[in-house]
Amino acid sequence: MCGRFSLTSDEHQLNLAFELSGGVAPYTPRYNSAPTQQLAVIPNDDPRHLHFYRWGLIPFWSKDLPKSKPIINARAETLGEKVMFKKILKSRRCLIPADGFYEWKRNGNKIPYRFVMKNGKPFAMAGLWDEWKDAEGKSMRSFTIITTGPNELMKPIHDRMPLILKPEHYALWLDESITEIPDEVLLPYPAEEMEMYRVSDKVNSVRNDNDSIIVPVKSNELF
Repeated sequence: MCGRFSLTSDEHQLNLAFELSGGVAPYTPRYNSAPTQQLAVIPNDDPRHLHFYRWGLIPFWSKDLPKSKPIINARAETLGEKVMFKKILKSRRCLIPADGFYEWKRNGNKIPYRFVMKNGKPFAMAGLWDEWKDAEGKSMRSFTIITTGPNELMKPIHDRMPLILKPEHYALWLDESITEIPDEVLLPYPAEEMEMYRVSDKVNSVRNDNDSIIVPVKSNELF
C-alpha cells in the first residue's frame, strides 16, 4: 500500500517536471503527507495546474461522508472490476506529485524507510479522483493512489508499492480520450532507477511534518 509520502520540491521544480503553469493555491513543502489531508494533485480536467484534494476517495454517490477508513489506495490489477473505480478510471484520472514515499518493514518492530528516485527529481504516482456533494450542494474533491506489485527494491519491505508513472506516460494517463490503459503503464517502476534508506520513527506521527523526517538514519542493518 501507500500510506505516507513527501513532496518537498520547490514550485519551480514541479512546474518543470510536470509542465505546469503554477498552482491554484499557495504551495508549501510536505514531508509527511497522510490520509484525509488536502494534498497536491494534477487532475485530468486541468493538467497545467496544481490543485489540492482530500486524500481518501469519497465516491460521488456516497450519501454521507464515510465514517469508515478512507479509501487511500486502489489496486491496479482490479481497477476495471470494482464498481467504485470502473467509471472514474475512464474519466477522472490524476497525477499525485511526490519526491518520496514511506513504507514500513515489519519484523516484530515497524522500521520506516523512504523510497526516492536516484536522480532526486520529483515523480508522479497514478491516482483517481472523484467529486462528492453534500445535501446543500457543497462539493469536495478527493483522490486515491493506485498501487501495484513490488519491484525488486520494494520486495524485502512490502508486497505493494504506489504505481509510479514514467514521465513519458504522464500525458497518456491524463488523456480522457484513452479509455483503455496499456498494461505496460501499470507495471512497477524500474528498481534500478530508485533507492531507499532508513528514516526516523518520527514519521510514524502525522504531527511531525518537517525536514527531520527525511534525514537518513545510520544503521548497521539495512532491514
